[in-house]
Amino acid sequence: MIIGLTGSIGMGKSAVAAMFADEAVPVFDADATVHRLQGVGGRLVPAIETAFPGTTTNGAVDRAKLGAAVFGDDAAIKRLEAIVHPAVGEERAAFLAQHAGERVVFDVPLLFETGGDRNVDVIVVVSAAPDVQRARVLARPGMSAEKFAAILARQTPDAEKRARADHVINTDTSFDATRAQVRAVLASLEI
Repeated sequence: MIIGLTGSIGMGKSAVAAMFADEAVPVFDADATVHRLQGVGGRLVPAIETAFPGTTTNGAVDRAKLGAAVFGDDAAIKRLEAIVHPAVGEERAAFLAQHAGERVVFDVPLLFETGGDRNVDVIVVVSAAPDVQRARVLARPGMSAEKFAAILARQTPDAEKRARADHVINTDTSFDATRAQVRAVLASLEI
């Protein structure tokens, strides 16, 4: 069984993914995979440097430079996605092969946006009240209201994600209450 875990920026998805892992459910973290593939010696570094000259430093993608190169440019974002998404797909396939027959979580921020929802059995959306989300995001280093708005514009709205979910985990509560929701989801999925 593949559980698709998603949620907009600042909703607490990473914390919820960690809670699934704490419950002994293997988690494929798409963001962490991208970071590794773009890190020192990562296999995407040469292709990204070719497509976006000057965006790598010391054998790794400089995320600030890459962000500046693609921010607000839909064509550039599509070029970047054409490099990144196939590689992440290969990593995901290897993860599935390693955990064949197990219940697993795909932690994918853009699950709906990339059509990944068609490749999972159950969709879990992590959500929080808009004011909680905004406060969390704007507290991040280097984040601005403009950047936050641009990110939200590229993401499926939270209300739509919630409507398309099989389960919604609300994170504008305590960690214990959130963990109880994770356990309830897992209990409902027992085979």
